[in-house]
Amino acid sequence: MDIIFKCPHCDQELEVDAGGVGSTLQCPSCSNTITVPASESGSAAPPTAPAPTPTPAPAPGPRPHEEKHFSVPSHEAPPEVLITKANRPLEVAAKESDRKMRIRTFKRTDCQEVGRDKFDEKVSEFLDHVGQANVISINTINYSSTDLATHAQLQDYGVLIVFRG
Repeated sequence: MDIIFKCPHCDQELEVDAGGVGSTLQCPSCSNTITVPASESGSAAPPTAPAPTPTPAPAPGPRPHEEKHFSVPSHEAPPEVLITKANRPLEVAAKESDRKMRIRTFKRTDCQEVGRDKFDEKVSEFLDHVGQANVISINTINYSSTDLATHAQLQDYGVLIVFRG
């Protein structure tokens, strides 16, 4: 049942569903905020035919086409590289190269002469001979060996060089 009442500010006649009693709304005529009054004896609308059952909302379907306008930034200089390309795996490098991939290991103990450690000199000499373009990777290694005289475990280091040649 609908409630019919007048706006207290402009006397505009308004009609609201009975469930809206006590709620506030804005008058469409004067735009003032008013509270819906309780049903008065003479202000109720005469009974009408039963309200039609609400129809179900349409099933959600594709949204209407919305046109979007994007702008593409332009730069004067080349943009900054944020993602770098990973190094190729050694297996791939070996297959693509016309020269074979080789490995050379230098142990520090093998590079010692009487009173002198020539490890750095021998590694540098080998790298100069192979050339920087042919070196694929240089990896450090740690190893242990047994001293034959004292039977003690000795810790040492070395270098493993992977190269094309």
